[in-house]
Parts: sequence; C-alpha cells; structure tokens
Amino acid sequence: MSKGPLLRKIDCVEFYVPDLEQGLAFYCHELGHGLLWRTPTSAGIGLPESDAEIVLQTERQQREVDMLVDAADEAARRVVQAGGTVLVPPFDVQVGRCAVVADPWGNRFVLLDLSRGLLKTDEHRNVIGYEEPARPSQSNA
Repeated sequence: MSKGPLLRKIDCVEFYVPDLEQGLAFYCHELGHGLLWRTPTSAGIGLPESDAEIVLQTERQQREVDMLVDAADEAARRVVQAGGTVLVPPFDVQVGRCAVVADPWGNRFVLLDLSRGLLKTDEHRNVIGYEEPARPSQSNA
C-alpha cells in the first residue's frame, strides 16, 4: 500500500540578513513584496503567485527550505526509513513542530507541520500569537 507523498508543499525559503530593517527595505520597498508578519528577528514576505513565503531572519547564516508536512515526527521517521538522515530531531516551534533532515545525497531541508496553527498578527503585522488550526469538519455521508 502506498503511503502517498510526504512533502505537501514549500512553506518558505529562509534568507539570512544581518539587519532585519535593511532586509525589509530591500525586499519590500525596493523589490515591491508585501510584509505578511514580523517578529524582532524575522519577517515573512509574500510572493504574489504563491502562498509560500520568503522569511528574512537574523539568527542563522544559511539558506533554508521548509517543506510542509502533516506531522514532523512521522515525516522524520519516513525520511530515515527511506535512507535519509535526521540532522536535528523534531522540536517545537510557535506554529507546530519541525525537524531538520537530509536526503541520501546531503540535501538539507526542514520538515514543518502547522499543528498549532498559523501566525496571528496585529494591524502592523507584528506577530501576537497564532490561530488555532482548522479542524476537519465531520461529514454525515
């Protein structure tokens, strides 16, 4: 029996910037992208033809690709069963859980689930919490 595709979609690509305000000036003011959300150390920038985001962040000097999965813990187990490696075991983040993995060729990526919900922002796009995840509706069929 097929387990189906593990990776649902690209959630975001993270870019390191040494100064968040300068990064926002470049991507928002100069390149015309909209600010979706921000914290003191990171900000989500919208892409007009996708719900994937560019995340500018000041904490890690590497590029990162976050792949959306249903459950990070189970996804990490599937990657290992398929021959990949867990580089950072599953851990909690504001919106759910993550794990950092690599495929058999060393391609590193993040498995992210949104089990806690999406970020909630105020009128200035500052993150003020998260929205509870939508629960599947029960069908009477």
